[in-house]
Amino acid sequence: MTVSQPDPAALQATLFDFATAELVRQHRTSFQPHWTAESWAKLLIWLALNCGCSGDRDSLEAFAAALGPLQTARMRRLFFERELEDLDLKLMADPAEQQVLVLPRGPGAVLQLEAVGQAIELVGLTDRLVADRCLWQSLDAVVAIPWRKDGAAAMQEPQP
Repeated sequence: MTVSQPDPAALQATLFDFATAELVRQHRTSFQPHWTAESWAKLLIWLALNCGCSGDRDSLEAFAAALGPLQTARMRRLFFERELEDLDLKLMADPAEQQVLVLPRGPGAVLQLEAVGQAIELVGLTDRLVADRCLWQSLDAVVAIPWRKDGAAAMQEPQP
């Protein structure tokens, strides 16, 4: 039986996805203020500059267009997502969304609000989220926590 060789274009695409994901994960905490659209924009600008863009508006917009909406959405999800292995939780905290979602990493796990509280403290979101646990929503295997209203200005999406 003959083993087929991998498609070079598929290998390049996989390598690009892997490298991009690692860049985002390794540098997402380099840009402040954390957990804001501003930090996301700073990452995109940093990437654009390192790809040879001049930094002017037209160049940054060309970079964003070259990424495309699917790649940009994937990178943004990775930027605002954390896997907390010690607590066995996954946290999705995009400030463009109305609330932060906390999910178990494995199927069938039951979320404990104490562990959820530890998770948001561990990633530095305590001051940005509603502290009153009565306002947290437990939905099947997800806890939804609203952003604080006074953080609304930080939730607006600047254009890179």
